[in-house]
Amino acid sequence: MTTYRNPVLPGFYPDPSICRVQDDYYLVTSSFNYYPGVPIFHSKDLVNWCQIGHVLDRPSQLNLDGTPCSRGIYAPTLRYHAGTFYMITTFVVSQTGARKNFYVTATDPAGPWSDPYWLTDAPGIDPSLFFDDDGKVYYTGNRRPPTGQDYPKHMEIWLQEVDLQKGDLIGEKMSLWDGAMKQNHAQEAPHLYKLFSYYYLMIAEGGTGFTHSVTMARSKNITGPYEVCKTNPILTHRHLGRDYPITNIGHADIVDTQKGDWWMVCLGTRPYGGSHRNLGRETFLVPFVWEDNWPVVNPGKGIVELEMPFPNLEQKRCHVAPVCDHFNKNELSYQWNFIRTPRGDFWSLEERPGFLRLKAKGDVITDEVNPAFIGRRQQHINFMARTIMAYTPEKVGEEAGVVLLQNTDYQIRLTKLLVGGMPYLQLVRREAGEDTVLAIELAPAHMTYIKVEAYGQQYHFYYADKEEEWSTLGDVVDGRVLSSDLAGGFVGAYLGMYITGENRNTADFDWFEYVGLDN
Repeated sequence: MTTYRNPVLPGFYPDPSICRVQDDYYLVTSSFNYYPGVPIFHSKDLVNWCQIGHVLDRPSQLNLDGTPCSRGIYAPTLRYHAGTFYMITTFVVSQTGARKNFYVTATDPAGPWSDPYWLTDAPGIDPSLFFDDDGKVYYTGNRRPPTGQDYPKHMEIWLQEVDLQKGDLIGEKMSLWDGAMKQNHAQEAPHLYKLFSYYYLMIAEGGTGFTHSVTMARSKNITGPYEVCKTNPILTHRHLGRDYPITNIGHADIVDTQKGDWWMVCLGTRPYGGSHRNLGRETFLVPFVWEDNWPVVNPGKGIVELEMPFPNLEQKRCHVAPVCDHFNKNELSYQWNFIRTPRGDFWSLEERPGFLRLKAKGDVITDEVNPAFIGRRQQHINFMARTIMAYTPEKVGEEAGVVLLQNTDYQIRLTKLLVGGMPYLQLVRREAGEDTVLAIELAPAHMTYIKVEAYGQQYHFYYADKEEEWSTLGDVVDGRVLSSDLAGGFVGAYLGMYITGENRNTADFDWFEYVGLDN
């Protein structure tokens, strides 16, 4: 029997939403304060996903200036109707939680996508669109109940018709449901589907942590009343304990195949080193069937497993991206991201062909700004990453190297800088906004090889001035500083290249290699 491994999108790819167009599947995930926003993927078999771009890839679509860590773009929904793709999402713009909801459209999922249609008087997060048989289109979201919250974090799901031509919500806001479980919290991520003459409302409940879950209700009328599924939650892992290898299961979307089978994508996490999850919330895939017109997820087991039977679809693998990026293209590959919308001319693939050139600017990675950092997700519990950097620090206060990042206050940096007029390599662990220098060694004069190896929560750092002649820098570093369980927030760990300084010095990276070492 052919099987597949979960997660199907490893690393920080949370809040998946999926749609099918004939025999093509498309999926989007959240991106928070990283740019470009909302990665979009294509698959033929639901397991092998190839990134085809980002939905929000222009500053006119996504202005993340001043957006705090773990704010920004939340929980997108992807839908297709009558030749047009729609992506609707929430932009959380401040630490206080101020938010705006908008959608964009495209006829080609690879782009270009339109500029945003901002919706007024659209409270809450995690909006979705539903296209009814009569031609009407509906918006669903969450909000505090109009009569007030009965208990902390009590939310309800609401519905309103939307005019997509004008970009306006129209008609009355209708309260639909406030969840399946008494005094549960964070009712969110609503999706509507019409099947078997019912409107099905599927939501997430219990927050995005250990108590996360998926619940469902249905009604003959779109405005209700909604009948609660007696087997709710239809999916959760909170009863399995914190030591189970997959936790935090929830926030789902469903799709049927061209052969009539049903599948669910959802987020989950893989804790290691205790209840720490450096990889963030990832995208998992699980089958389900309909019994008595209610969903039964993974019949006989009811959980998401690390290895599961392959869908009844012809397996079609995507082109596998090389583990080493030699920066020999005119554009950055899709795996690379900036922190917030990039401002200023601080990077180039053309000034020194075959290299990624980073140009120093005053922004530092410990502030909520747009530093000269280009990074990618950590996608494996065990991995090796290495690069070669041409850089000579000229003044005190400037540095360049590699950063492993959770947020501004939690990170690990291996950078080259001046100390007493001489170039040194310095290894720093930052926790709760405080830097601790773990090691410092005299650096190679110009070209410097840098390598990090992670085995669970043990991170090892190396440097060299000649290829494969590695020297250890410092002792083993505790990697739990890269987990949101320690740092807070909603994102997974990134690693990448960085420079800072006031005099426009440059650091050239010839290549960057990332290799997963998981079994």
